[in-house]
Amino acid sequence: MKRLIILLFALLPLLAHARENDHAQWNPAIAAFEAADQTHAPAAGSILFIGSSSIERWKSLAADFPEVKVINRGFGGSVISDSTFFADRIVAPYHARAIVMYAGDNDLQEGNSPAQVRDDFAAFVRKARAVDPGVPIAFIAIKPSVARAVLLPKIRQANALVRTYAATQKGVTYLDVFTPMLGKDGGPQPGLFGEDGLHMNRKGYLLWINIIKPWADGVPR
Repeated sequence: MKRLIILLFALLPLLAHARENDHAQWNPAIAAFEAADQTHAPAAGSILFIGSSSIERWKSLAADFPEVKVINRGFGGSVISDSTFFADRIVAPYHARAIVMYAGDNDLQEGNSPAQVRDDFAAFVRKARAVDPGVPIAFIAIKPSVARAVLLPKIRQANALVRTYAATQKGVTYLDVFTPMLGKDGGPQPGLFGEDGLHMNRKGYLLWINIIKPWADGVPR
């Protein structure tokens, strides 16, 4: 038993290093954000949108929210813990007025459990608020995509867990885009997605805007 304990302690640094290498794949994307900041510093008091490809591909974000300043720091393929890992570089510098996160379906696709999604989001909230105490944070529900319809049961569970967690936290909001993206048959609406069945088309983003905008407009300026 003693040898086993010693072996486990010896492996811990290796496991941590392996996970850090997982995050390291995003270093070029993070460096590109930092370079953009040097060229054109984001406006103070902006709302930070962060997360995976649904944020990264939202090229009309600023035009869609003309009443507020926004920062897009989505990087495609990322999971929630990636945003937490890089928070010192893509959250802390901005001191955002509020944060909107979309991530989670890549987490489930990679085999993370719904509970892990909830826990990773909670860790992101703690990290963000260590820099900006009390900053309002919204979690956009994991979308029901055609390409990942097999994950629907886990998506429902993860969304429910995040919704319950958010209800216990001051200034943390769960934005339900999941329910209105379902069709009458209870499955994803194909008309909201592009050809790959995973990434949304303009109709999908318009649905999101209608749900996010009332929350964004209500964030204290």
